[in-house]
Amino acid sequence: MLDDIPPDSITDRDPATGHPRPPRREFKARGSFVERCAGCNLPTLNCLCPYRVEAESTARVWLVTHPLEHHKPTNTGRLIRDVLGNTEVFTWYRTAPDERLLALLADERYAPFVIFPDDQPDYAHRVVGREAVAAVRAEGRIPVYVILDGTWRQARRIFRKSPYLEALPVLPLRTERLTRYRLRKPASEAHLCTAEVAAELLRQGGDGAAAEILDDYFQVFNDSYAASRRFEKLETPTPAMTRLLARRAAGT
Repeated sequence: MLDDIPPDSITDRDPATGHPRPPRREFKARGSFVERCAGCNLPTLNCLCPYRVEAESTARVWLVTHPLEHHKPTNTGRLIRDVLGNTEVFTWYRTAPDERLLALLADERYAPFVIFPDDQPDYAHRVVGREAVAAVRAEGRIPVYVILDGTWRQARRIFRKSPYLEALPVLPLRTERLTRYRLRKPASEAHLCTAEVAAELLRQGGDGAAAEILDDYFQVFNDSYAASRRFEKLETPTPAMTRLLARRAAGT
């Protein structure tokens, strides 16, 4: 029984039941033996920190993240928070929604849109286009892109199993862009990773500078991590690196 586990061996509690969890085994991802930077979590061979540039946007991003994604160094949701400091990150649990997320969803200052494909008829009445984002801006409210951060299977589960998202308008991302993400194999080239989705939403919503910075930062992450997997040091800055270094030097 969990109640028989000594208190000093309990690492946390289940958010749904409040019951203590037994100690977790140490997470062992591929490459977990590699020395990583404490700041960016990338292998120190190709640290991402020198290229971090913060940006501002008129829209906000809220990530509803599957708990397994927090353990993955290849997760790109954290790149969004690196660039946009007001990004909110909530861990998804089916039976225990985050109270802070519920409070923000009820805050009239914000107009949240859940980002999801419009490929099923049962929620077609909730689907809106970019004009809806422009309309809430005109009302003086802050548009929020609620991105479900996980695999496609996990994202669909979050979408279907979260009653507090059912009242939100659904904003599909319409783009011809194909993914450049090389660290995981996508089900389709049209399936963008989390950071790519956010960058495209920002671009389409008029936050062009923030979109460019996030897009470059993602590309540096993509290239740096891929090179580290090959145990190669990127000696010559890539075009994205050069642009971010110039922005840092200029203070923008």
